[in-house]
Amino acid sequence: NALPSGPNEASFPHAARWYKHIAAVKGLTAKAGSAAPAPAAAAEEDDEDVDLFGSDDDEVDEEAEKIKQQRLAEYAAKKANKPKTIAKSMCTLDVKPWDDETDMVALEAHVRAITMDGLLWGQSKLVPIGYGIKKLQINCVIEDELVSLDVLEEKIMEGEDFIQSMDMAAMQKI
Repeated sequence: NALPSGPNEASFPHAARWYKHIAAVKGLTAKAGSAAPAPAAAAEEDDEDVDLFGSDDDEVDEEAEKIKQQRLAEYAAKKANKPKTIAKSMCTLDVKPWDDETDMVALEAHVRAITMDGLLWGQSKLVPIGYGIKKLQINCVIEDELVSLDVLEEKIMEGEDFIQSMDMAAMQKI
């Protein structure tokens, strides 16, 4: 059992391969179409010599390695000299007095008297709450590694004569 001649391998290589495969699956022998096996073999040999990515694994260019090591050393030195960023936060604190007769100037003076490394007090204002009572709303900038908000709250709350409570109204990372 033989099939008629298949497609020309030189003109239609994929169709010829498929034709041979079907013939083998069916148990038939395919008659060879007109093919040029010699140029195909020569093309395969040429493909082996072509290096598409240009990699020479056998040879190591000492000049390129020296330049690469120099650049890595320069990058490491540049990175070591770069100062680390300091994480800062801007906090708005609400400090509430006991009653409307509390001296708000003394309350603000007590709060601003707190000094710590990494703590910078900003602007403040008196905000009315109700029934003539005003709260002190004050901004501060803190360095996150140096100042703990819990410690700051404890120091503010030491003024028991003036302060009923303290809340964190807002906090933003800078």
